Amino acid sequence: MQKEAGFVYEKRTQKDYSMSFKLEVVQEVEQGLVSVTGAQRKYGIQGRSTVVNWLRKYGNFDWEYQTPSNMPKSQEQKLMELEQRVKLLEKQKAQLEKQAEQSDKKAIIFDMMIDLAEKEYNIPIRKNSLPEQSTSTKKNTKKA
Repeated sequence: MQKEAGFVYEKRTQKDYSMSFKLEVVQEVEQGLVSVTGAQRKYGIQGRSTVVNWLRKYGNFDWEYQTPSNMPKSQEQKLMELEQRVKLLEKQKAQLEKQAEQSDKKAIIFDMMIDLAEKEYNIPIRKNSLPEQSTSTKKNTKKA
């Protein structure tokens, strides 16, 4: 394995490229997450035109006329794209769950800090009662 420009990759042979891998690379390039040469470096793709060929074959862009392709996708390609989308969403869900867990832990720590400060300095920091209702709200409840 080599490390270059922040990417870690292994050299691959053509047999290593699964359909889902090709579609993932195509999706990253089309979304602008990585350039063609960036994808080659990131994934260790040796052929100079390999990614471009995948873009032409599996992408949503008509390279001949420089427009989005209206060509229908095969069932296998649609399925692979959906599988990749599910993987991406599961990864995002896991990241969000981790962030939520960290936020919960921070909230607990902040509560403990406030409790400690209230006890140590003998001052109330939290409001113990509900705020009083405004006079207009009180009038409305009396009339009812």
